[in-house]
Amino acid sequence: MGSKILVVEDERITAEDIKSGLENAGYNVPAMVSTGEDAVDKAGKLRPDLVLMDIKLKGKIDGIEAAGQIKLRYNIPVIYLSAYSDEYTVKRAKITEPSGYIVKDETGLVKKPFEESELHNVIEITLHRHKMERDHDILLSAMLKNINDAVISTNADGRIILMNFLAESLTGWDLDDASGKELREVFTPLDKKYKLSDFNEKNELLTDNVILKNKKGEDIPVKCNLKIIRDDDYNIGGFMLVFNN
Repeated sequence: MGSKILVVEDERITAEDIKSGLENAGYNVPAMVSTGEDAVDKAGKLRPDLVLMDIKLKGKIDGIEAAGQIKLRYNIPVIYLSAYSDEYTVKRAKITEPSGYIVKDETGLVKKPFEESELHNVIEITLHRHKMERDHDILLSAMLKNINDAVISTNADGRIILMNFLAESLTGWDLDDASGKELREVFTPLDKKYKLSDFNEKNELLTDNVILKNKKGEDIPVKCNLKIIRDDDYNIGGFMLVFNN
């Protein structure tokens, strides 16, 4: 059985068309849903390998918000189905870091003829990239377990993606519960008073004798080093926090 793909599309004919194309290409479509709420629910229950998400959906939340919740809660890649290219929609969509777009025409249907080969290529590239990222995270997690300091890693938005055992022990947070939360929610000494301008020329923020309030409400004195991780273009790719007591 091929990779599982959840289809989120409120136009039934379009959804059936997409499902047929995916199944012909060897993918498994365990469900089709038409609202953002159902998309988040099904993603949690079915844990698909990928979600094809229509941006404009009926219900309380649209496709962009649903995609954001799915990536935050379950780390499942999302490819958008969209006929909208206005600046506001594009800006909102970019925040969720989608893996790709499938363009719909002015009628709201996927452009005809249905570009199955193009869709297949986008899906395969997305699945491969996600696997590589997941394998990298597994390797990094294994490395972190052998470090004598507590370590928390975040994405560029400062939301937690990895913690080692010692970090879980000191903060009282399990990675499953902490994943997706802002770093300051778990590591309380990092309140809003710290800014990028506080980091030194090595992109590090060093603090001694600060108090970590763990999940149980206990105060733990710690010292820490918060480091900015930058890519080759000097853009912020994430943060690495190392601390101990």
